[in-house]
Amino acid sequence: MKFKGIIFDLDGTLVNSLEDISDAMNTVLKGLNYPTHTYDTYQYFIGSGLRNLVSKALPASDNNEEQIEICFECMIETYREVCTIKTKPYEGIIELLDNLALQNIKLAVFSNKADELTKKIASEIFPDYFDDAVGLSTEALKKPNPFEAIEISKKWNLKTEEILFVGDSDIDMQTAVNANMFPVGVSWGYRTEEELKTSGAKVVINNASELIEIL
Repeated sequence: MKFKGIIFDLDGTLVNSLEDISDAMNTVLKGLNYPTHTYDTYQYFIGSGLRNLVSKALPASDNNEEQIEICFECMIETYREVCTIKTKPYEGIIELLDNLALQNIKLAVFSNKADELTKKIASEIFPDYFDDAVGLSTEALKKPNPFEAIEISKKWNLKTEEILFVGDSDIDMQTAVNANMFPVGVSWGYRTEEELKTSGAKVVINNASELIEIL
């Protein structure tokens, strides 16, 4: 089958945002005199949305819903100001998107990052590449719920099996499977190749240009 569209995850797939996310969360933690975490630790906090990341970053002694909500609001405010300072596209991504645009492949972003921030990063770092950039607006629609991915396929008037879903995490691969899209894992993100394959990846690519071969 000829694939006609690609939905990309954002963090760990298109952009390396680890340092901006980590710095923002550590700023919040320092302000509350809580212990901070290393970039390596935050690598395993990313993927299920910022609220989930906040919960994982807080000390167990203060990990209650009230404190999570307070810190989440602080995190959003802090991260909004720094979300494109250190965040950069991975090697080969811009060239890949240029190539896909020439082939008239439909392109979108679907992230568990807050919708406002997803749109901000996608528009500032990748202007004019994506038909849509969708982030998390309702907790119930968070990946691996395939609802937003399927909605994108409807906007494109494509069958779900005509779409590649590209991501770096087990959650992305589960989303692809749930949406009946072709799951492609990337090895340069925040999870291991083994995790990706176990979660349903049919292919794991090691550089951006390999995606063209799949098409």
